[in-house]
Amino acid sequence: MMNIKTDIRPVTYLKSRAAVLLKQMNDTRRPVIITRNGEPIAVLQDPKSFEDMRKAIGILKLISQREEDVKKGNTKNQEEFLTN
Repeated sequence: MMNIKTDIRPVTYLKSRAAVLLKQMNDTRRPVIITRNGEPIAVLQDPKSFEDMRKAIGILKLISQREEDVKKGNTKNQEEFLTN
């Protein structure tokens, strides 16, 4: 769960305390939103969480594509699948 006090920081905080911010991000595995003039401009995320997110998005894309195949009738029954 995001913590507004620690997970949303202005760009000046990033500039002056990058090491502290990166440690926090890696320790908590929560992304940090960087703002400029109160508007979000970037999201920092630890590498493991980023990879996990990329994998999840890939799986969701595959599921979505297969759902489209089912809707269009592009399917095989079990026998056809196993013999091809």
